[in-house]
Formats: sequence, structure tokens, C-alpha cells
Amino acid sequence: MWDEQSIVSKVYMFLPVGAELLASGGDDGSKYVYATDVDGDGVPEIVGYYEWQGENYLLLLKNSPSGWKIVVNAKRNDNWIQQVRYQLRKRTVNLYPASVKTKEGTFWGYINESGQFVIPARFTSANDFQDNGLAIVQVKDRSGVINRAGQFVILPKYESITQFSDGRAGAIDDKGFWMIDEKGTILTQKPYSYIGIYQDGRAVAANNTPQGKYLYGYLDGEGKEVIPLQFEAANDFSEGQAVVQLKANEYALIDRNGTRLRTFPYASLNSPSEGLMAFRPINSELYGYVDTEGKVVVPPKYSMALPFENGRAIVNASTDFTVNKFGLIDKQGTYLIKPEYNDIQMLGEERVAVGRAKDSKQPYLGSIYAVADTQGRFLTDFIYQNVMSYQDGYASASANQTTFFIDRSGKKTDTLPTFQGMGTATLEGKLIKTDIDQRVTYYDRNGRIVYQQNTVIPLQKPYRVIEKKYNPNQDYFVYYPQVEGMSIQTAQDKVNRQLREMSQIKKIDSNAQLDYSYSGDFSVEFFKEHLLELQLTGYNFPFGAAHGMPTMVYAIIDLQGGRFFQLKDLFRPNSNYVQVLSDIIGQQIKTDPQYSYVFPDSYKGIQPDQPFYVKEDALYIYFSPYEIAPYAAGFPTFRIPFAQIMNIINVNGAFWKSFH
Repeated sequence: MWDEQSIVSKVYMFLPVGAELLASGGDDGSKYVYATDVDGDGVPEIVGYYEWQGENYLLLLKNSPSGWKIVVNAKRNDNWIQQVRYQLRKRTVNLYPASVKTKEGTFWGYINESGQFVIPARFTSANDFQDNGLAIVQVKDRSGVINRAGQFVILPKYESITQFSDGRAGAIDDKGFWMIDEKGTILTQKPYSYIGIYQDGRAVAANNTPQGKYLYGYLDGEGKEVIPLQFEAANDFSEGQAVVQLKANEYALIDRNGTRLRTFPYASLNSPSEGLMAFRPINSELYGYVDTEGKVVVPPKYSMALPFENGRAIVNASTDFTVNKFGLIDKQGTYLIKPEYNDIQMLGEERVAVGRAKDSKQPYLGSIYAVADTQGRFLTDFIYQNVMSYQDGYASASANQTTFFIDRSGKKTDTLPTFQGMGTATLEGKLIKTDIDQRVTYYDRNGRIVYQQNTVIPLQKPYRVIEKKYNPNQDYFVYYPQVEGMSIQTAQDKVNRQLREMSQIKKIDSNAQLDYSYSGDFSVEFFKEHLLELQLTGYNFPFGAAHGMPTMVYAIIDLQGGRFFQLKDLFRPNSNYVQVLSDIIGQQIKTDPQYSYVFPDSYKGIQPDQPFYVKEDALYIYFSPYEIAPYAAGFPTFRIPFAQIMNIINVNGAFWKSFH
């Protein structure tokens, strides 16, 4: 069916009179036609290129129950692939990532517009499908790519995969970054320390030299170094140009071949945006804008200068880091919105959100927002907790513990539903996707729930875990577990009181303006026999801080008696388990390269009450951020197989017997 002659014959049936298929360029006289799965549904489409009346065209055919039909028939240009994907997307059933909580943990799959799972929930995470019909998913801690039939086109073997751009993505394994195509073919000949997004025919790449210096260059779509790694810094290409750093206080604007178009003697220079680049002179802390010919268009007078969008740029005129003075300028530097606000955000469709500090004496506590147009006219008062980007004339906003849509006038629309809780809402095909109170839910356009994550997690009769919500203040939000099905009610009540306490359920003034935010959640991490293991996570973020502090504790519960097990309960009395486990972990740090991030001389052994959890065949010991490793390392965790420590495990103890 898919030999070249049959494909050519099929394409000729749909060509205009007088059109001719283009030659592929081979010596065999073959034509520029092929079969490929363009939309990722597992069924090949036919693509052909032809010439007609002096112009080159692309033809895309898709098979349907009634036969082959034209999906795209357009002049071939730089936008043809977008036309293909747009037309296919209109003809394809939309799929939406959705989650299910189970006794094995939380899993993700994909539902249709009726809320039914089309691709079962079997992934530990799942991203939206992209225009190429592919979605990045994770299985345990490995990333892969599936098509719309749920089939892996790239097996889950990478640490992570970036979003595809023009058919290319970055894939990361233990050796580094690789450039891959949509079939998973590795295009680069070696791993890199970094590969950026492929756009405008180039992707930034970087590696360490033998001398330990970090240098940047550019790859083409085939993974080749078309511009050698030679720069101290490099930005993405846009409109055929990119900014690179040659050395301290010297930048250059280059073309796609690496030719230097102009050099700039500045301390900092950002990428071109609509012909202008934010720059900072040597020995200055202020930014201005210079054009690609080197002419200063807007003198340096801002502590921050963002890229231009549709002739407008957001700047901060404050020189005091404790106070913001955000404003909106045009390309001549004229203020359209005066520099006197705590925040400004571009919303698209010629609209901006302007933020006024909730507390002028403590601006780091956040903003309350108004909507304005890009001419500087305010359309609303300061009434919104947040405003998201516009999409087809609508944007989501939140106020008074509700989330809703506003139109381009900035006013709440009555044509779309309102949702309880603070978060975001987006129009997704026929559905509305909300991310409110840390949960994704899908609604129809009338506000009826199509799908939401379950709040009851069945374990094994009679046991189950119920998800409860605690939200006493807009800055304090916790999902916490409660257990049902224990035979002794008093024991169950005691367990649930302790779970509330461990989940940080405490009295919070609903009207108070906190100087921090706190969010908490939980998951079932392990269940066997009558041992239940719950992971309780939290994140405390002091407003104005560089980052917050995550917490993670495990509630390890015997559902028969309601006992919370401690580490010592796993071992025989007088077994010296602290020393045994400390030595094993010390040896892992010393010999296993995966623990090279541990601070030198920081590990001194474990404590008797060291945080831990168990799985079917192993004990896991973990440490908090900063305890023995940098913040970026998260919670350093060490796996110790039970087989390695069976001689000190109390196999007759309540802990071991609870799951054996």
C-alpha cells in the first residue's frame, strides 16, 4: 500500500490540472512524496510537494472512513507546518491530561471531551499534547514521548525532555543533553552540558572545555555545530540574529552563520526585540535600549528593562531594591503608564495587568491588579488578585475567592462560568480547564464538571483514605489525609488527629495578611497488608525571599492498632542500627558518583530518629535540603535493600509483621 508508486498515484488524483510533482533530487528520478504519521495518531498521512503555475505547493492527504481527503493544500512557505498542524488539530479529538489518586500513588492519563479516559492513567506525570500530536510523559522518574494513541514513540529512558520546537527537542540523560527528533533519533554526536530551544534554525549549546571553561555555540537542525562553541554566553536566535558575549564587557550581534554584524562595548546586552536591545553600560547598574546598528534609542535609566512586545516594554525605574516603580514605555522611551506601580504584566491582545502593592510599606507581600490597555488607559479599578494572559478575547482572573473570565474591557463576562477558589482557567477546545486550589478540573462551557481528581482513595477493604481541604486564608492551603475503615474507632480518631497535626493544620486568622504562604499536599506512597505509608509535603515561602523551603515527612501507620512506626521499630533491640546504617550510607557517598553533590565532610552519620520510609524490598533514608547537600539537590535519599540488613531487622516485631 505504501510503495512509492501507489503514493504517487494517490497524490496525482488530487493535483490541479497542469501540476507536476517535484523531484526528490535523487538519481532514480523519484518524486517528493512520502507517507508519515504527521498528527501522531498512529495512522500515516500522505505528504507531497508539487509545482503549479510557477509556485511550489504542499499537499497533505488524510485517510477517513469515506476515503482519502485533502487536509492542507497551500503554497509552501515558512508557515506550512503550522497550517498542517492547525488543520489536523481541527480534525482530531482533543485529549486532556488528568490524574487519579490510587493506593500506589497519583497517576496521569488522558481524557476526551466527555471526561472518559482514552489513554489510561499509568504515567507519573503527563504534559499537554503539542501541535505535533506528541506529549511528554514520565514513568517513575524517566521521561518519554507518546502519540495520541498512547503508544511510546520515544521510550521513557531520559531524565527529562524539553518541549518540541520545529521538530526538535532536548533530551537529558546521565551523560548530558542530546538533540532528538520527533522519532527519538539522537542527532548530536556527543552530549552537551546544555542545549536550548531549537528555533529560527539554531539551538544554543554549551560544554565545558578541558580547561574548565564554559563555552557556548549553536547547533543546526541536524545536531551539527554550525557555529563553534566559543562564546562566554549566547542567546536564542530571533529573526536571523542573536546576541553573544565575546568576553567581559564586549558583546556581538551575529547572523545564522556566526558572522559578527556588530560589536557592543557593554556590561550587559540582551537579545533583540522588535529591533531594540536592553543594554547596561560599563560601570553602571541602569539599563537602556540600543538598536541593532549601535544607536542608543533610550538612555540607561531603568533598574530593569524587559523586551518589547508590539511596541511596548515594561521597565522598572526604581533604584531602591525594596521599592518597585514599574511603568510601560513605547519605543521612544515615552511613558504610557507612569513608573509608580508594584508590578506590570503583559497580557497580550493590547492589554496589561497593573499591580498596586497590597501594603505600600511591605511591597513584597504582593499586588492587587487593574487591567489597562497598552495606550495607558485604565479599564478597571484595582480589584483582581491575579489576571492571566488573554486568549481569543478572554482572560481568567481571581477575586474574592473566585476565579472567572474577563473580556477585553476588563469586566467579568456572564457568558462563561465562575468557579470557587483562587487559580486560573483556560479555554481548551470545548472544555474549560481550571487549575484552582492546586487541582486540575475540567468543565463544559456551562460550568458542569466533566472530570475532577478523586478525593477517596480505596486501599483494601475496609480501608480507604479521604482527601480533606484546609484553606483558612488565601495564603494558607493544605490537602491532608484522613483514614477510614479501622476497626477501633478511638484508634482511628487518634490517627486522624495526628495526621492533621503532621499536615500543619493549625489555626490561621482568615483576615490576616500573612508574611508567607504555605501549601501542603499528600500521597499514598506504599500500602501492603495493614501498613499504610503517607507522604506529607509542604512548601513555606516567605514573601520577598529568593525561594521557599520544602518539607517532607512520612506517616507510617499500622492500620490494625493505629501505631505510627519510628525507625527504631524496624530493628532488633540493641542492634546498633544507627551505626550500621550510617556506615552503609557513608560508603554510598564515598563510592557512588550519583552522590557527588554531597557537601565535603558534611555527612556525620544518621540520627536515631532519622527521616525514612520503606518500600517492598528496601529501606530509604533521607535528609532535608541544606543538611548535607545544596538546596537544588532536594532531599538526598539513600536506598538500603532489606537483604543487606536482615541480620539486624526485628522480623518478629510489629513493624516488620505489619507488611509481611
